[in-house]
Amino acid sequence: MAVGKAMLIFVFTLATLIPSLLADIGFFDDVWQKRAEEAKKMTLDAYVPDPEGATDEFNAEVNKYPLSNNSSVVEAFANRNITHLDFDDEEDFEQFANGTRRNLRQGKKKYVGPCQATNPIDRCWRCRKNWNKNRKRLAKCALGFGRRTTGGMAGRIYVVTDNSDDDVLNPKPGTLRHAVIQNEPLWIIFSKNMNIRLSKELIMTSNKTIDGRGHHIHIAYGAGITIQFIQNVIIHGIRIHHIVATSGGNIRDSVDHYGIRTNSDGDGISIFGSTNVWIDHVSMSRCTDGLIDAIMGSTAITISNSHFTHHNDVILLGASDSYSGDQLMQVTVAFNHFGQGLVQRMPRCRWGFFHVVNNDYTHWRMYAIGGSKHPTIISQGNRFIAPPELALKEVTKRDYATKEEWSKWTWRSENDLLMNGAFFVQSGQPRTKRPHRKFMIKAKPGSLATRMTRFAGALDCKPGRNC
Repeated sequence: MAVGKAMLIFVFTLATLIPSLLADIGFFDDVWQKRAEEAKKMTLDAYVPDPEGATDEFNAEVNKYPLSNNSSVVEAFANRNITHLDFDDEEDFEQFANGTRRNLRQGKKKYVGPCQATNPIDRCWRCRKNWNKNRKRLAKCALGFGRRTTGGMAGRIYVVTDNSDDDVLNPKPGTLRHAVIQNEPLWIIFSKNMNIRLSKELIMTSNKTIDGRGHHIHIAYGAGITIQFIQNVIIHGIRIHHIVATSGGNIRDSVDHYGIRTNSDGDGISIFGSTNVWIDHVSMSRCTDGLIDAIMGSTAITISNSHFTHHNDVILLGASDSYSGDQLMQVTVAFNHFGQGLVQRMPRCRWGFFHVVNNDYTHWRMYAIGGSKHPTIISQGNRFIAPPELALKEVTKRDYATKEEWSKWTWRSENDLLMNGAFFVQSGQPRTKRPHRKFMIKAKPGSLATRMTRFAGALDCKPGRNC
């Protein structure tokens, strides 16, 4: 294990890191140079030499508690060993899909029953009336590769009271931009419902939590969020949509530094050379570029409980076939609903290790999971409902490699539920490693993915009530 990590350190050191990481930085001054060097060290520290052990640890947490049998999907499938479900014709499929492609914001009735925590992350903090008085409990709830993320737990509460973003060089106190550039750890909350139109990309500093619970917080019709060369960030309970590319210029990126930035691409959330990032209960749609991009040495990331709709390129994990530094990338994608109007990249992976577990895939127009440069992808307990067209049934897509090459990549499907003709092309050898006894439990089967993702996206939390 030590030898393997030493070899990756060597490869990572040789990778053309600094030239590659100039993206969006107009002038790479001494401050950015120092941040880039610190980011390399953080990546190496966050890297897990035994990623399969980490996935087994995640699965153990998933299976600590049984799910109650109070949903039609659970009743229909939980007690059967079902991995495929097909329909005789398109009409049958549409009838079934209309009943199962559920979402609280897709024309279905809003859930008004008792609070339900349907997966282990939610079970850690939800369904407590005092959640508003103990917001930082959330920081103890991350699982997967981002499990060490605590955000602003060590800092004070910062209340955003002003939705304006008029001055990116000297942000006004009380604005979101003023909060995220502070050098100290902060747990950032909001005083009321807000629509925030960012005039330029929002450049964050380390040890921050953006917590939208209790109000409807929209970041929309402007720039997105940039997490670059930093660590320990939680983004929770906000709605990000209609993000557009914006012009560059001088933008403050910390209390004591500003610099020239090039034009932003229009990503919803851009994670760039950063570690220990947890994105949870976020609703995202309609961004100019990607919804979430994690690139250039980013690792120790969990994307969970989120709801993605109406977009082409959903999640990109690794941006370049030529950047071998992304061999250290390790990402967990769990309990998300990939819903209406999605096309591809759920996620699209390069180089690293990716655990895709207990997600609900109800829509795609090209493929669901793809990649290049021999990524390891472990798909466990997901539900995939294929589109009606015969040409769109395959879940997976491999780029820029012959079959002889990609047949050696480790892409495994374990207990996934494949519906309406969906098929997952596996490659590589089956996982034969016997995990430690503590981690012998498997992920929940794909037949339970709908229930486990039932409350994906930003929640409608009210102080004094179960969230």
